Amino acid sequence: MKPTVEITGYRGKPYGHSVTVLFILLTAAISAPAMAQARFVPEPGRVVVPVSIQAAGGGGSSLREAERAWRADPQRQDSALRYAREVFVLGLREGDLRWYGAARAALQPWWTARELPAEGHFMRALVRQGFHDFDGGIADLTATIALEPQRAEAWSWRFSLYLLTSRMDEARADCTAIGQRFGAVEGQACQATLQYRTGQAAAAVPVFGRLVQQPDLQGPLAQDWLRYHQGMALVAAGRPADATQVWQQHLQRHPGSHLVRLSLAETLNAQGQHAQALQTSLATVQPTDGLLVQALLAASALRDPRLADLQAQVAQRMDAQTRRNEALIERPQMMFYVRHRADLQRGLALARQSWAEQQEPTDAALLIEAALATDRPEDARPVLAWMQRTGYTDPTLAALATTLQTRLGR
Repeated sequence: MKPTVEITGYRGKPYGHSVTVLFILLTAAISAPAMAQARFVPEPGRVVVPVSIQAAGGGGSSLREAERAWRADPQRQDSALRYAREVFVLGLREGDLRWYGAARAALQPWWTARELPAEGHFMRALVRQGFHDFDGGIADLTATIALEPQRAEAWSWRFSLYLLTSRMDEARADCTAIGQRFGAVEGQACQATLQYRTGQAAAAVPVFGRLVQQPDLQGPLAQDWLRYHQGMALVAAGRPADATQVWQQHLQRHPGSHLVRLSLAETLNAQGQHAQALQTSLATVQPTDGLLVQALLAASALRDPRLADLQAQVAQRMDAQTRRNEALIERPQMMFYVRHRADLQRGLALARQSWAEQQEPTDAALLIEAALATDRPEDARPVLAWMQRTGYTDPTLAALATTLQTRLGR
């Protein structure tokens, strides 16, 4: 039986990176080669999953059932796939990448298999992209589509990865196919996402405004996905106040949406609303690394008395990840090094490595900031080429790009 856990934002749509992307958040860069470490992958027999509010409550019953079935027979593929799906969706929803390690462990017996059922290729694709193997993820998604051409979630995730890696022609082709195969609503959402990522944010905003009102798109995951992108389109269109309002209202209804909460905290900090950013970041019982770094940035700007404690918490998490031989949870690490000025040289190295693998607006801004702060503007020149090629812009990135061009003597 095919697992029924929903991994997607709506009718097959992924959250994005954030993943983002993703990946969500959602979500993302890896260490420079000299510092690179494999993300922690436990042995199947000793998987230690993190404490999860959702898993600890009633919503965790399906997870516990899936885990028991998998542990009873780790070589049984359908049980392993179900468990991998359960823990992956928790990692996606909660922004805790340790769940991806659990999913990777479940898929270990088939990690190098050339032929898998559609669900096997699909789940391996999602875990691969979670570990920044984007080419491998795209290859598995392509295999999934070949086996099940009407599997909307595979098309949508492949579109997301094409967008993440700036393969714009392929992203446009998949967006067209999504609209043709799965209907106008799916096509409109895909097209609106593509619009704001290619310099047409003003056109995307009203589309998302209509989509979020669709009666059949009112589920929590559907709304997470749509509200996230609605806010990001507003930010790109130069309307950050409207974006924060959208996200604040969404969190009142769905306080567990990590992707929206993190985006709100980042935008509030960017707008100098540090008190609100601090409150937003610390509103959860167990803040993720991303939220903890945003809290640290806000507390630093405010000279809040909690600053020393937040610094100690971030340092403790870094140390714990190092002892597990695990790369830090990536973009938060870059933000800590670059925006908190903890280690600008290391931040620049991470930002350059990140940019070589994926190109998203936040990564673009971080690379320029790091290059300017270390007096190495040439290192950020690729961002200017990316902006010209894709058409993407937003007020913050445009201002950084202008400063960079001045420093480059253009």
